[in-house]
Amino acid sequence: MKFKAVFLDFYGTLVHEDDDILPLIYDEVKRYSSDHIENLETNHIGKYWSTAFFDLSRESYGDSFLTQREIGIQSLTDTVRHFKSSCIAEDIIQTQFNHWIQPRLYEDTLPFLESIAGNPIYILSNIDRNDIMSALSFHGISVTDVITSEDVRSYKPRSELFEEGLRRSGCTAHEVIHIGDSLASDIEGAQRLGIKAIWINRLGRKLPDHYKPDYIYRNLSEINLESLS
Repeated sequence: MKFKAVFLDFYGTLVHEDDDILPLIYDEVKRYSSDHIENLETNHIGKYWSTAFFDLSRESYGDSFLTQREIGIQSLTDTVRHFKSSCIAEDIIQTQFNHWIQPRLYEDTLPFLESIAGNPIYILSNIDRNDIMSALSFHGISVTDVITSEDVRSYKPRSELFEEGLRRSGCTAHEVIHIGDSLASDIEGAQRLGIKAIWINRLGRKLPDHYKPDYIYRNLSEINLESLS
């Protein structure tokens, strides 16, 4: 293999995101909302919560760091308040937390990991350590090392996760490749440090003009790291 180590995102890359879970939470917010409920659409709730969540994530680093669970609760509490809902954020978010520790595995994940077995594999994830370790144990996945946002007190696309991966692997940026599904967090974050990046586009999304992944694949089974130049 040309690269001395492989960096992997986790949620959305090796396991399913929480796309099936989130609408259930939106429905609960709507159900208990007194804010013109007949005109309230759940996609408005989802958009508001997503914006609040990612705004907090961008501001969360160093001494101001918040865990994913803390960000989830704070942003959902803000969302509940915004839509004048009487539900309790800490209660309705538990379905998402449960997903984080027992996410569904993509069919191509284990075959791909087996195909690169023997090479150093590092998972770099914007998640709390206990959650991803529970998920890895649930699926019996073993890798060289796992680095979380909680470990470095920051979130991708900031550089700290990638820099820690380079430090632990003993590699330079040109000696590793990063694989992930998020254009902003994974592709842009890795490329800022000179790390080549593979975009896994499982949903067939259109590539915006301002992103330039080094490689694009629909799934992990299409990747042959030996053939990459």
